[in-house]
Amino acid sequence: MGKMHVKKGDTVIVIAGKEKGKKGKIIATFPKEDRVVVEGLNQVKRHTKPSQNNPQGGIVTKEAPIHVSNVMLIDPESGKPTRVKMVQQADGTKIRTAVKSGKAI
Repeated sequence: MGKMHVKKGDTVIVIAGKEKGKKGKIIATFPKEDRVVVEGLNQVKRHTKPSQNNPQGGIVTKEAPIHVSNVMLIDPESGKPTRVKMVQQADGTKIRTAVKSGKAI
C-alpha cells in the first residue's frame, strides 16, 4: 500500500503473468490494493442476474485488476518499458521522468 509509479491514462506494458508483453492504457488505479485496471487486458467473464441496468442478464466480459508491480510504463520517446523517477524542477515542482530517456512524462 503506497504511492504508485503509474497513473490513470498512462500507457503500460505487462511484464509478468499470463498477459506478459501486451500493452494497454490504464483506466483505473486502486492505490490501497496496489492494483491497476488495464484496458483490454486480464478479461474475466461474470455471470450476471437480470437487473434494472441489464434486464437481459447473461455473461458480461470486463477487465479485472492486476498488481501494479506487473506493469511498467512505456517510454514516450523509444516506446520501450522504463522505470520512473521524480525530478525536481528549478521552481521546486517535481515531475515524473523516464529513466531510460530522461524525458518528462
